[in-house]
Amino acid sequence: MNVFTNPSLDVSTTGVVRINKGERQNRIQKGDILFTGSSETPEEAGMSCVVTDELNDDYYMNSFCFGIRLNQPEQYNLGYLKHILRSFNIRKEIAKSASGVTRFNISKARFGKIRIPIPSLSEQQRVVDILDTFTSSIENLKEQIALRRKQYEYYRDQLLDIEGKDGVEWKSIDEIKRSLKTGLNPRQNFKLNTSTAEFPYITGKDIYNNQINISDNTDKIDAAAISIINKRACLEKGLLLFASTGCGTVGRMAIIKDYNHDWAISETLYAIKFISDILPDYVMQCLYANYIKKQYEPKISRGSVPHLKVADLLKVNIPIPSIIEQQRIVSILDTFEASIQNLEAQLAQREKQYEYYRNKLLTFE
Repeated sequence: MNVFTNPSLDVSTTGVVRINKGERQNRIQKGDILFTGSSETPEEAGMSCVVTDELNDDYYMNSFCFGIRLNQPEQYNLGYLKHILRSFNIRKEIAKSASGVTRFNISKARFGKIRIPIPSLSEQQRVVDILDTFTSSIENLKEQIALRRKQYEYYRDQLLDIEGKDGVEWKSIDEIKRSLKTGLNPRQNFKLNTSTAEFPYITGKDIYNNQINISDNTDKIDAAAISIINKRACLEKGLLLFASTGCGTVGRMAIIKDYNHDWAISETLYAIKFISDILPDYVMQCLYANYIKKQYEPKISRGSVPHLKVADLLKVNIPIPSIIEQQRIVSILDTFEASIQNLEAQLAQREKQYEYYRNKLLTFE
């Protein structure tokens, strides 16, 4: 994951292992280029990560990666290699060197034949100077987003620390829900991504930043499947969607802000409707609060596919103030969310600019 997400090695997120005497491990050094060995798609296999800084401690490469060490490092600007190996044309060639069915592995023989353009050192430096301006701006925006998220979480926990205040009752999700329904499992009822499938089938991976995000990676179903699911799930505006299953997705939430019956949910999503004096946005904020999460996070199964049972979610207790106070809390927290979303929109735009100029600058044909 470190290699996959970082064009330049980030040692701040590495783990620690014991290296036994006589054990053969590959120690990395400045100038090495690391690659991921496999992925679920050929397009994501062979992602590169250049070691651009001197390493003051011993760092080793794990078995999911492979690396190369340069023959004549003085001929290369490491910053240039960082950019060129992630450029569109080179990534396309690296993807061609991967093969597989359910998982795609890089063929070292095919990988070794990939050719990359190496201009003069002065031209390499010119490219680096331009592209590093973009990456520096991108990193700055990421830091701002991380800081704003910390502020948001702090104020959320402060605003929701209302135990013992006048007019506040503690109630379980079971007590405040009007209904809780799920979608359907495709295995017994329909097929995903067939030639006639054109409607989004939402799972936990399609929910992030408290929003339903339909993309090219969203699974698709046909009109018949939509009809079957909607008879069961009864989706409508104002429902809280809670992801019950999946690595890294359990606990993700979103409110249905609008619904026009052209998408459906999987059996891994709980669709919860609340009684009239409970705001779904307020409940969502409560379920994200650290001291409330302590009630249900320990109940998440830790198998190959993490899962939270509906019975355990229904037992979670949250503080219920007046609806006016619920609205006040949601309004404050929505201001933080809007600020974060604005920064994320800027980040997405800056990343697109970087990719555009990287591909322009690094096409030497």
